[in-house]
Amino acid sequence: MLVYFWGFLYSNYVRFWLKWLWRLLTRKCELQRVFDGSKAGARRTLSIGNAGCRPGGLAQLFRKPFRNVLRNAVHVEEAEVEKCVRDVMKEKKIEQKDTGFKTNLHISLLQISGYKKLYLNVENLRKVPYDSENEEHEEQLIELWNLLMPHENLKARITKQWCDIGFQGDDPKTDFRGMGLLGLVNLVYFSKHYTDEARQILSRSNHPKLGYSYAIVGINLTEMAYSLLKNGALKSHLYNMVSGLPQMEHFHQFYCYLVYEFDKFWFEEEPESIMHFNQYREKFHEKIKGLLLDCDVILTLQN
Repeated sequence: MLVYFWGFLYSNYVRFWLKWLWRLLTRKCELQRVFDGSKAGARRTLSIGNAGCRPGGLAQLFRKPFRNVLRNAVHVEEAEVEKCVRDVMKEKKIEQKDTGFKTNLHISLLQISGYKKLYLNVENLRKVPYDSENEEHEEQLIELWNLLMPHENLKARITKQWCDIGFQGDDPKTDFRGMGLLGLVNLVYFSKHYTDEARQILSRSNHPKLGYSYAIVGINLTEMAYSLLKNGALKSHLYNMVSGLPQMEHFHQFYCYLVYEFDKFWFEEEPESIMHFNQYREKFHEKIKGLLLDCDVILTLQN
């Protein structure tokens, strides 16, 4: 009963006067103090969202009629973020000359709205089915072969040679059903930007005892990257990595990290056979999710 009474008293009376006193002493509102006390990147941006490194969220710092301003920030276009920043500063009576706060809030709102936009872009690409009648799709598939097997010509479009880079059958298009064009784009991106690493991993995937299907595993890791983006687990990583709008490029970079790290993980674990793939895939997934819980995390191949 006493705890309930104190909670009621604090929420309705004490907190108001404490905020008033702190503003009088520091000449800064609670929102400014939150920003001053938060490290740039995920810690700052997550501190104003609905989920993050501290309980609550930026919306709770405003009177009820104004809370929708920031809740809607995740939906605004880049050009509208500036107006949202002005509205926040006006509501909280923050002087325009506080350019540091203005810049930091602008960056954070760009990151929040950009994460949502990035997910939609990734989702749209995932929904595009691989079409063997589409010339661009076919060109990307052939490019993948040429990047990974530069000294071996592809004898036909439908051939058992595709198994040499880890597809299941004679026609790779059937393996893209789950992740659509996103799976192919990820494979090509890794092979194009990290060609030496991709060829090395492909070679390791042919190990007589610890080998695995390179392309199939790559598509599986696309699903992992996609699911982590969808459930919000990539927020800390992307907010620390990008000072502004996260782009598709940054999603691809994270995918490259997964491919490289999974190969190391697989050989370190030394599974008895490929039949245990799902078990070790889930163990790797849990490892990545654990790393992403760190608000200061950045997972890139360069690191």
